[in-house]
Order: sequence, then structure tokens, then C-alpha cells
Amino acid sequence: MRQALPFVIIAAIATARLWLGQNWGLLPLLVVVPVLAAAIGGVWLTVSSGVVSAAVIVAVQPDLTMYRPAVVAFVAVASVTLAGSLTSWNRRRRAREMAQLRLVADAAQQVLLRPVRGQAGPVRMAVRYESAAAEARIGGDLYEVITTEEHVRLVVGDVQGKGLEAVQSAATILGSFREAAYEEASLVAVAARVETSLARQIGEDRFATAAMAEISADGTKIEVLSCGHPPPLLLSPGDCRFAEMDEPGLPLGLGDLTREPRMTVTVPFGPGDAILFYTDGITEARNSAGAFFPFASCAAIEAAAGYGALADRLCERVTSYVGHSLDDDVALLVAYRDSE
Repeated sequence: MRQALPFVIIAAIATARLWLGQNWGLLPLLVVVPVLAAAIGGVWLTVSSGVVSAAVIVAVQPDLTMYRPAVVAFVAVASVTLAGSLTSWNRRRRAREMAQLRLVADAAQQVLLRPVRGQAGPVRMAVRYESAAAEARIGGDLYEVITTEEHVRLVVGDVQGKGLEAVQSAATILGSFREAAYEEASLVAVAARVETSLARQIGEDRFATAAMAEISADGTKIEVLSCGHPPPLLLSPGDCRFAEMDEPGLPLGLGDLTREPRMTVTVPFGPGDAILFYTDGITEARNSAGAFFPFASCAAIEAAAGYGALADRLCERVTSYVGHSLDDDVALLVAYRDSE
């Protein structure tokens, strides 16, 4: 129906011109037809509507030299048809390119940010990722969960910078973590290996904050290592608190700035408990008045029941609080145990 609209307008103008006569100056109105066709359709609709418009001008005014407005209308229609065709062709080309980019981004996301299974060893998992870039699926935030026979290891991180450089750094960290999580004996060793890969492949001027965790085989305790990252949030029925990190440590890539070894903390993890890892896209989100999002006290956190939907609820809540799409990437990962 929309494709027929230009030709309906042509028919209406032609009929009105024949009925009212040339004194009403209706022929110049045909110039809007190829403009409309270019806006709602492609090149062929634009060209065909322009050709039909020009043909109508010649049909109702065979001797163009006898009526100057008809000459002006004919030239204008031809010019607008050419310009509209080029515009429509460029728009379609850009649309195809954007579709290809989305396919590439989807493939990259499947490689970098792989889907996390709902069950990882003794605990359940829920993940939510939001990219701040309008057409992107991935950015500088990252997450991964690795399950072995001895434990479950995970990482949530935030790479310095934006754009392709941030994605490259995130890919390096994830690739190294996936290998080290199987092979290294401790989280400290995993972090050291990731840091070495980051320096070797990206350079010493790139860094990332990260929180790593190791969940015991029976799920009763979690060891947490912070590399300059905000502490995870511990949730249990009727309680909500940040994990107390004695030494948060330096970000990955900056570990050589101190001789102090990285330190871990271990927290108990019982039935009905959950731990939430996040990036600063949540904690640094502001509303129109400049007030930070009340992360730990928001309704999505206080409604402790339903940890499986917590990440989705929290992301929706912060978007509503800000009033628009988020300005920074967000990664949320929830590990929880069912109540017994």
C-alpha cells in the first residue's frame, strides 16, 4: 500500500490539472512525488515515480514551450528524481553495511562473551550484558565462567577506554583467563597469567579492573580476588552487604607498580545466598539531576527473591532511573544457591 502512494498522488494531481485547467499551477506539485518515493522506497520506486510524473507533465502539456511552469516542473522532477535515486541507493547501501556489521558483532559476541549456562557446578548463574554503543553488541566490559572438577571460576571486568581497543583488550583477558582458569592452582596465579598476556599482546599502557572468584566444589564458600574492581555484593535473605576486601589490589596491567602480592578473601556461601558481580556502568549511572543510582538499596536488590531474574531487574531499574539508554557498558553476573 505504501509503495502505491506516489502513484496515487500523481493520479490526483493529473486529474485535478485536467479538471481545473492550467491556471491553477498544479504541475509543479509533482516534484514532491519522487521525494516521497525516495523516502519510503528504493531506487526503482523513485525512478518509476519520477518517470511517470514527467510523462504526466508532457501528456497534459505537450508543447512545453507554450507554458513555462510546465518546463520548470519537468526539469525539477527530473533533477529531484536523480537526487532522490542517489540518496535512496546510498541509504540502502548503508543499511546493508549496518546489517553486515551487526552480523559481525553477533559473531564476535559469541566468541568473546559466550553464553553462560544456568547451572555451573553447585551454583546457578544469571548474566546480563548491555553495550552503551548504539549498534554494538560488545564493548569494554567482560565476563566469563569456567567450570572444572575442582571448582567454578569466574571473572567480571571493565577495560580501560572505549571502542575497538577496549574490545581487543577484553578479548586478550578472556582468552588468557579461559586457559589459566583450568591450569593454574590459585586465583592469584590466574591473575598473574592474565596480566602477563595483557602486557605482551596489548602493551603496558592498557589496563583493566577485574573481580575474579572461585566457588568451591560443594558451593559452601567463595574466594574473591579484586584487581582494582568494585567489591561484589553479597545477598542473603534479609541481608545485603558488600564483600569486605582488605586489599583491593591494582588493576590488571598495573601490578608491577607495587611489590605487594595480590590478596584474596573467602566468604561463606550458604543455601539461599547470592553474590552479584557488576561493572561501574551500574554504580556510576546518574539521573537528570546528577544523582548516582542507589545501587545497594534499590528495589531490585531489596527484592532478594528470584535471583535468576536479578540481573535483568537491576538493568531495567537503572535504565528507568537514568531515563535513557546507558552511557557506559554494563556487565552483571549473579551466582546463587537455591534455598534448601
